[in-house]
Amino acid sequence: MPASSIPDSRFPIPGSTDIVLAFSGGLDTSFCVPYLQEQGWRVHTVFADTGGVDAEERAFIEERAAELGVASHVTVDGGPAIWEGFVKPFVWAGEGYQGQYPLLVSDRYLIVDATLARARELGTDAVAHGCTGMGNDQVRFDLAVKASGGYRIVAPIREIQKEHTQTRAYEQAYLEARGFGVRARQKAYTINENLLGVTLSGGEIDRWEAPGEGARGWCAPRSAWPAEPLQVRLRFAAGEAVELDGRPLEGAMLLARLNVLFAQYGVGRGMYTGDTTIGLKGRIVYEAPGLVALLAAHRALEEAVLSKQQNRFKPAVARQWVELVYEGFYHDPLKADLEAFLASSQRMVNGEVVLETRGGRVDAVAVSSPHLLHAQGATYAQSADWGVEEAEGFIKLFGMSSTLWAQVNGAGNGE
Repeated sequence: MPASSIPDSRFPIPGSTDIVLAFSGGLDTSFCVPYLQEQGWRVHTVFADTGGVDAEERAFIEERAAELGVASHVTVDGGPAIWEGFVKPFVWAGEGYQGQYPLLVSDRYLIVDATLARARELGTDAVAHGCTGMGNDQVRFDLAVKASGGYRIVAPIREIQKEHTQTRAYEQAYLEARGFGVRARQKAYTINENLLGVTLSGGEIDRWEAPGEGARGWCAPRSAWPAEPLQVRLRFAAGEAVELDGRPLEGAMLLARLNVLFAQYGVGRGMYTGDTTIGLKGRIVYEAPGLVALLAAHRALEEAVLSKQQNRFKPAVARQWVELVYEGFYHDPLKADLEAFLASSQRMVNGEVVLETRGGRVDAVAVSSPHLLHAQGATYAQSADWGVEEAEGFIKLFGMSSTLWAQVNGAGNGE
């Protein structure tokens, strides 16, 4: 087919005007609705509720969709999916991206799943998202869609960036010219909230300046931390948190409760600058109180029950898994292969961990498990069930290579 006869995927094909937009009610996705409508699309919105919003916010999102005049709107409960599809393997991996960032926008993959499910219900192959052409989310959305079949992808924010450099200002003016208001916080920051946490970018954050008072999500400032320390007890089965303070909870509910508890103490808030998928430096403020607490508890238990060789090898697998998820390869077969190893490594990660915080950080202060690799007759730095001669012999053999090198190449030997 000649290039000139290939239909432009940004515009509807006659007889097929339905498009499904992944919708959050924020500035970008709010802009997408009238923009797509003016291109001739009949817009259906999907809000995949992956946590982080209360009933009032969910109602606002539904009202926002109606105000914008969408053809239909649905809200999907994404909590169970994000726990099974991301939180479990992420906690098993135990590594943040570049050693820091806890991948808080990994709900994007579950949002794509919900969007595509709605598209199948409507019998359309057209989907849209509000990602910019500068960040990582566009890669995650597009690759996840492409890995799921032959869908058309429309990305209005990428389109307007071809002509407008100050896109947020343009979007705001575009909506206001059509009679749609814009929230004050959305004028300054791009804010993402879900079960995993909150990320904020834009404004002074993008200018590499100190975040202002408005750049805060769930985490209480130091002045508001409670005076009394907080302790919680988590029980794990095969590496998965299943109880909080003796109460069995489904994963998504457990993480939501940890978010509330530890946010009061400012746990999990940080600033992150890292290498984006497309090569730019990205700078955000993030808050992940529950996830940071969960990682601390899991690591403390895991380090005590895995063998020395497992603990040495596993971080290499974890870093590869994290990089795949961060860069959009959520459906790559290597990710499934790595998860098979991670799941196997969790067979003996059973037990309880007590976490404590006095504010700002969280520590695992007690660990119990039937699988603790604790030698009955020996305690580190205290007592041993071997003799002095055995210790000296081990040291001699263990350090043989280094000792020989020093003897052959030390001072006065050819230097």
